[in-house]
Order: sequence, then structure tokens, then C-alpha cells
Amino acid sequence: MTYIGFMRSDQSYFFCGIGGSGMSGIAQILVARGARVLGSDRSHDEGKHADLFANLARQGIKLVPQDGSRVDKSVDALIVSSAVELSIPDVGSAQAAGVPIMKRAELLAGLFNGGDGVAVGGTSGKSTVTGMIGHILHAVGKDPTVVSGGRMRNFDEPPLLGNAINGSGPIVIEADESDGTIELYTPRISVLTNISFDHMPMDELKRLFRDFCERSEEPPVMNADCEVSMEIAQAMEMHTFGFADQVDIRATDCEATTEGMRFTVDGVPARIPLPGLHNVANTLAAMTACLALGVPVAAAVEAMTTFKGTARRLEVLGTEKGVTVIDDFAHNPDKIRAALAALKAFDGPIHVMFQPHGFGPTRMLKEGIVASLTEGLGTNDHVWMPEIYYAGGTADRSISSRDLIDEVGAKGIPATFIADREALGAQISEDVKAGDRVVVMGARDDSLTTFGRQILTRVAERPR
Repeated sequence: MTYIGFMRSDQSYFFCGIGGSGMSGIAQILVARGARVLGSDRSHDEGKHADLFANLARQGIKLVPQDGSRVDKSVDALIVSSAVELSIPDVGSAQAAGVPIMKRAELLAGLFNGGDGVAVGGTSGKSTVTGMIGHILHAVGKDPTVVSGGRMRNFDEPPLLGNAINGSGPIVIEADESDGTIELYTPRISVLTNISFDHMPMDELKRLFRDFCERSEEPPVMNADCEVSMEIAQAMEMHTFGFADQVDIRATDCEATTEGMRFTVDGVPARIPLPGLHNVANTLAAMTACLALGVPVAAAVEAMTTFKGTARRLEVLGTEKGVTVIDDFAHNPDKIRAALAALKAFDGPIHVMFQPHGFGPTRMLKEGIVASLTEGLGTNDHVWMPEIYYAGGTADRSISSRDLIDEVGAKGIPATFIADREALGAQISEDVKAGDRVVVMGARDDSLTTFGRQILTRVAERPR
């Protein structure tokens, strides 16, 4: 393939797999800036996610079948994800017609680099911090452009999807380390939320994030409470945030309430309508970055009172007959620990439906996932798992969700494995009672939110 690195509003861009969060975000920015944007997606061809594609079409994006028929010399570039399959007809047509092929992250780098940019990296909290920075900058009138990997609930009024905002001011992006594309970005300000074991070996994570911070034109924003972040910082000049003494932006007097979190930052009373100390840390990261862009702490504190959060980050889907269902993106040990700590601030049994994703990642993270679940839950709680989510391709399937469930159960936490997720959802809906909370946890599977809503429907339909 030939990859190129430009972004021009007078070009015609074809997005292969435009329904993906990363792809659709950039597509919306381009069409808002006057570019001609086309896109194809298997889900669109199969009639899935009708609202999503209808909103893209209403923004002026032309949706076509993913059969290669619309990729010709009238297209200036075919945009693909990092894991593009050569067998996709659009890719074959581009190669046959000599249409340049560009990776999504390369296009984003072309949009981002050389400008007034903030890139948010880290193992956990990237999407939330990206959304927080965007919300603060928008609230104080700096008119940001934002490209996030999650849906920003303050900006998801149709036809917008909530994962992108087009503006004339600073640009804020989420920088993904999982595929190495974080190396493409040269920020004015790098924000590093934290570093923990996740997609790849720790040594590789350290190298990627160290380089990311060193590429920052101004001192990077770093989490002083994260030992690994401080280890890679060495003698680096930086702006710090956290709960400990001697940081640039510090939170004290933290208190969980039914409305979210209360705390004090730099002597200013603050509150956020989000649960958990991890969201206080996320707020500090966002405030520190915004301070570097000229936004006073007091103004950021005021803006954060109206932050609605990011979709699938402890998002309450609803309550039926006293049973509350919560949707969460947690998929690695640190994310699971943070979510459970926030939920455990209040009494009541918790039913965790955890969807492992991928045989390789599950094998690599197994010990940490089991530890985070067993340390964060008690004997009144329950862990449920279907079989590992399989997205296709060659994989060593010598591990099963049953292996995780057996270890969780051996630690004294009630645990149930039902391979079929539909059957598991039916069983959860039957077992839960008023006062229980059901948390649907997992990543990279858009159907998990639907699964959570189905539990609510089943509970509502139960006889009294």
C-alpha cells in the first residue's frame, strides 16, 4: 500500500469502516470543513446502527455499499484503520485505481500536528480527559476542535455523534498507544493520565509514553500519583497533578456524594457530577492542561459542574423495579478497580457482567482481571461472564472465560459462567432484585450497551 500524509478541505475522502468511533470522528471534522466525504461500513450494509448512519448522512456524508464500486479516481484518498483487511473490496479498488491509501491516524496527525494541539495519552482515562478538556475550552469560549475515542455526552445532540467537535481554536485529540499510532503526534501539550499494564509489555508502554512526553513542545502534563509516570519522567520539566503534596494542581477534601464528587482544588471548592476518585484525577489532568492554555482554575472548576461525562464510563442506563443498570468501558485491571471503587462508595449488591475481549488479551490480563474483581467485590456481589468475545482471525483459543470464573469463585466471590451471552443476560435479569446494581463491563463491542438495555427491559417485564 501507499500511505500519504495530508489533509485538505478541497479533497475527496473515502472512509472504509466509517461507523467506527475513530473513523467517524475525523470524517465529521472534514465534512464540517468543506471536504467531500464518502464512507462505507459492513454494519450499514447489514442494516445495523441505523441512527448512527442516519446522523452521519444528515451531516453531509455520503454512505455507499462496501463493495468497492465507489472507490475510483474521483476519490483523492481512501482512509482505513490500522488493522485494515486487504480482502475488503474498497481496498482492492483503491489499489487498482491508484488511489492513495491513508491510515486513520495519519490523517488525524495531518490535522493535528503543527497547530495549537493537546494530545491525551495514557492507559486509562484518555477519552474522559479528552472530553473534559474539550468541555472546559468550549465553556470558556475557546472554540476547540476535539476528536475523542468516546462519545462526549455534552456534544451528542443529533446529528452530531458526540465523538467530535469542529472549531477554530485549539485542537484536542485522544492519542492511542494500543496500535503504536501515538508516535505520529507532535503536541503543543502532551497529557499523560497514567501508565499500567494493558495492551503490550510494560517496557514498550514506558518507551511509547516517554517519547510522547518528550515530543511535547511545552512541559507535558503528568500524574504525580502514578509511580511509573514519574519513573519515565526522570529530569523532565513537567506540569503535575494529583492528590499528594508538591504538585501543580492538587485535590484535597475529596468526598463522594449521591450527585458525584466534591473536593477542593487550589483552595477553590469544586464538584463534578461523576463518581469516583479516578474522575477527580481525570478532572485535575484536564484542569492542568487547560491552565497551560490560559484557562484559570476557577473557570475550569465552574465549567466542570456541567460536564455530563463520556458514554460507557459508569453511565447509568436506567432503573427498573429498583434494579439499576450501569454501562462501563472497563476492560483492564486498573479500569475495573477504579469503577468498582467508585461503586463501592455506596451500599448495595453489585452484579458485574464482564465481557472478556480477545483470547490473547484475556490470557495476558487474566491474573490482573481476577485480582481486580476479587479485591473490589464481596460475598454479597456476583460476577458473570459469557465466553470470550471473538472478532475473527487466527487465535489460540486455549483460554476460556470459565477459567477466570473458576478463579474468582475460588476466592469466595459468587461467580457464574454461561457461554451464551443471551442466556446469561436472561439469567441475570431473573436473579437480580430491588436495590441491586448491574454493571456491564467490557470494550470494543458496541452491542454491550444494547445488552444492558435488554436487562432493563427484562426486569421491567417480570411479574410483580
